[in-house]
Amino acid sequence: MTIKEAIIKSLEDLDRLANSIEICDHILANNYYEFAGKTPPATVSAQLGDFIRNGDTRVKRIKQSNGTYSYYLTKNEQNIGIDILSGDTETQITKPIKINKSKTYEERDLHKLLSSYLKNTDTYSKTIFHEQSNGKDNNQIWTHPDMIGIKFLNLQTKASQNFLKSINRVDTFKLSSYELKREINSDSELKKAFFQAVSNSSWANYGYLVAFEFSDSLNEEMARLNQSFGIGIVELNANPYQSKVLFPAVYRDLDFKTIDKLCKMNKEFEKFIEQTEKLMTASEKYASGAEKELDEFCDDYFANDTEVENYCRDKHIPTDEE
Repeated sequence: MTIKEAIIKSLEDLDRLANSIEICDHILANNYYEFAGKTPPATVSAQLGDFIRNGDTRVKRIKQSNGTYSYYLTKNEQNIGIDILSGDTETQITKPIKINKSKTYEERDLHKLLSSYLKNTDTYSKTIFHEQSNGKDNNQIWTHPDMIGIKFLNLQTKASQNFLKSINRVDTFKLSSYELKREINSDSELKKAFFQAVSNSSWANYGYLVAFEFSDSLNEEMARLNQSFGIGIVELNANPYQSKVLFPAVYRDLDFKTIDKLCKMNKEFEKFIEQTEKLMTASEKYASGAEKELDEFCDDYFANDTEVENYCRDKHIPTDEE
């Protein structure tokens, strides 16, 4: 495993705030990585700094009273406790990728990057292939999202879970819609893609336009469109965990008539809704099985950074190193 993978694995094992020395000791104790130099703590400390500087959403840090930093995995945030994390937590924004214009990757090659980014935020996602839908509607690309996702509110105790469900079951989850593009370089491209996202996400709580590259000249127009229509905008990165939300989406109530229409049109969409309902209504005894079934039905995602690097190389997706 790489040094980055060793750090992620150690933070996952520790499941608490840990400084660079503690993380390094855990790596050495478990033989997760063989250090070439004589200063493993310095190597781990430098790599932890890179996680933060590069905007890798998997890792966060908090400044301690003595001026040092402790680190933790974002997905373990609730396990660690809100009171502990009330200090100065930090993430930084990565610089935009410089795209090689000779790229040959396909738009759908980006889906696994997006699913991995979403999985890191505890969102289950599924690609919806509009060409597999019933009917003869030639404008199905304006009806179907490229991907859909669901995020469940992660409450720790059974009492709090049952209490929330008894008040309003809708508050236990949020459904999102994603329109995915390779690149958006002009005002006309932005407007076409944006209103396709508006059309495709009318049924969902949140709608997003996602692209691998946005022209810097479009920032002002993206802000205006986001403010007017509430569609969020995400810049996807070749390292999916360094992807970032440029503009957040605005919450909307679900449109059940459109959900019903999409279920009739597309079997995969219908099955996603069925799997979601099954997990929501499962008793405590069967909840883990229903969650595993939903996870297996949803899109694949990367297990580690090596898989990401190999995939981008195989699909000719440009990275920061190129």
